[in-house]
Amino acid sequence: MVQKWFEEAKLGIFIHYGIYAVNGIAESWSFYNGRISYEDYMKQLDGFTASKFDAGQWAELIENSGAKYAVLTTKHHDGVALWDTGFSDLNVVDKTPAKRDIVKEYAEAITKRGIKLGLYYSLIDWSHPDYPSVYEGGRVPDDPGAANPFSYPTDGIQDEERWQRFLEFNNNQLRELLTNYGKVDLMWFDGDWERSAAQWNLPAFKTYLTSFNPELIINSRLQGHGDYKTPEQGLPITRPEGPWEFCTTINRSWGYVPTDNHYKSLNQIIRMFCDCIAMGGNMLLDIGPREDGTIDKRQEDILLGLGAWIRTHEEAVYGTGEGIHTRYYLGGSTVSKDRKTLYLFVYDNPKESVCLKGLANKINKITVLHSGKELTHEIHGGVPWFNIPGTAWIHMTPEDAHENVTVLKLELDGELDMYGGSGAVVTHN
Repeated sequence: MVQKWFEEAKLGIFIHYGIYAVNGIAESWSFYNGRISYEDYMKQLDGFTASKFDAGQWAELIENSGAKYAVLTTKHHDGVALWDTGFSDLNVVDKTPAKRDIVKEYAEAITKRGIKLGLYYSLIDWSHPDYPSVYEGGRVPDDPGAANPFSYPTDGIQDEERWQRFLEFNNNQLRELLTNYGKVDLMWFDGDWERSAAQWNLPAFKTYLTSFNPELIINSRLQGHGDYKTPEQGLPITRPEGPWEFCTTINRSWGYVPTDNHYKSLNQIIRMFCDCIAMGGNMLLDIGPREDGTIDKRQEDILLGLGAWIRTHEEAVYGTGEGIHTRYYLGGSTVSKDRKTLYLFVYDNPKESVCLKGLANKINKITVLHSGKELTHEIHGGVPWFNIPGTAWIHMTPEDAHENVTVLKLELDGELDMYGGSGAVVTHN
């Protein structure tokens, strides 16, 4: 059951922070795929200082972005924990110069600002000796020797006892996360694909997690036992069923990669955000701090720019529901709670007017949200006696446009009513 706050949040900030920022390489996958040796990857522990890490500054930035929740990578597939875990010495307190419980500082700062607390946890651990003990679904491959040794046994022999020990290890670490850092609102799992639901001990595992907090929300990466869907990097074209969240990077990388200059523009990020909320979803936008805990100014600027746009247009964002189909209006939109106000997102500067089809309601008033300017409109066509509405043309010029995305507020006569038919032959006039 997804808590109401999640569906109303609209925006979350994802934070990929870990030792991979030291060399600025891909988190965990760089050694898994053989681009770097495991030993060289782990040498990054010596360079992880968190010397300028200020959780209060992170929390302030997240609040200013307009986000209502945040999700920090407490442990990626490399097995390096960002908290003082008692079940492994592979953590930043014991094994790095940072010697700080990053999760503790983050959780306190986020909670203090009233932002919902989310923790990412990798179910797979490519550093744990007991992890590569079984195959996915228990099926031994034809050529066990070709299996990745970080994930699976390469001798074709499975060891169920070791696997059970690993599950207990995960349960112990998750108990620490869910009891030592205040109320955790959301658990964001990853890595479920390497084992079956039965091997992850589902659904009993989920019952165990919610025993610490019955209101805990769990993402979809739990072999079908999660609470909401998490499409990644590619915007959904068809609206996912139920609650959902689109996770994406600001450039091409999740963690900090200094050579990755392929940034999305602020305008593109705002448009993607509008696309998500128009389809009734959230956007989880990722930042990757440097190893010292500072955030690249380009990432910071995008978060602040997004926040400024949201604050100017917040009535079209928070407290709204999914908008109308693009067959009615070629852009994004949201609808107010009472369904008497329609907000249209205008992505480009119109040549002379904005077109809205199929609206059966009378429009009482149209305003440009950021300026308060009232716009006129005219209706062309329509067959009232068949209840077929005409086309509304809203008079808007480039001068009325916001520098990013313009929002038009349409106050309607009654609750939103859209016509979905195929038209008709007018047999009498």
